[in-house]
Amino acid sequence: MTAAVVRTAPGAGALDAASLAGLGVARRRENFPLAFLCPPDVRAGRHAVYAYCRLIDDLGDEYTGDRLAVLDAAEAEVHAALSGRAQHPVFVALQPLFAAGMPAQPFLRLIEANRVDQSVVSYASWQALDGYCALSAAPVGEMVLRLENAATPRRLELSALVCGGLQLANHWQDLGEDALRGRCYVPSPVLSQHGVTVASLASGVAPPGFAAMLDECVAAARERLRGGWPLAAELRGRLRVEIAGFAAHGAATCDAVSRNGRSVLVARPSSGRRGRAAALLVALRALAAPSAPPRSLRP
Repeated sequence: MTAAVVRTAPGAGALDAASLAGLGVARRRENFPLAFLCPPDVRAGRHAVYAYCRLIDDLGDEYTGDRLAVLDAAEAEVHAALSGRAQHPVFVALQPLFAAGMPAQPFLRLIEANRVDQSVVSYASWQALDGYCALSAAPVGEMVLRLENAATPRRLELSALVCGGLQLANHWQDLGEDALRGRCYVPSPVLSQHGVTVASLASGVAPPGFAAMLDECVAAARERLRGGWPLAAELRGRLRVEIAGFAAHGAATCDAVSRNGRSVLVARPSSGRRGRAAALLVALRALAAPSAPPRSLRP
């Protein structure tokens, strides 16, 4: 993977295309692996959405200047793109989507998630964490469904569950790394219940209650993936395959976290070739007809 280039902040209140050129757009389009199968107009929209999501995440995670100021500037560019006046190329690419009726709200929610990341390092409940996922993960699923004219209230609800489950699985993969940065997505009451602290996670030495805590966290991710699985059955063709594949990949990630146990504190677990192959098989089976979810998502 090509690493994103971190740039020094441009002037406050502006997104300078030259100084930000290495952020967001340099990475491969891993979030949309089947984009090349899309019709040309949808493919262009996918690529525009991907570049936007990568840029906003990089501004929130890797930017070396005033992150809140540059996120404000990104929000201003979204509003400019709504009226065809964007300057930064990532936002210029969004203009045809907005002109075709794409709402700005999912794009703005993603910016808000990155604002939250600048000050919030813990969550008081699963409900609070789900609220964060509604800002940081659900918007991507909504963008994809709207690009395909496949968004309905029920589908958006199911998509949010799939995206939330994927987000949680990724958080548990990064449990040790996040703790070293003073951040933890495990709800505080869950930590307390199992006698775990962020400091103990950062130490790399799992306390006695760690295994039970991790089981609860992985179960929460699987619950959301399981709840969103019916979305695949509501869709057809390529989009069904993608949704089934994403959910299956989330299940494989959960399996990897469970399998690695306390070692997740010192090394990020991966689903590996076997897990990726299993997810691909689930996705291909969904092409013919709605299929059962991966075994680890079944009740």
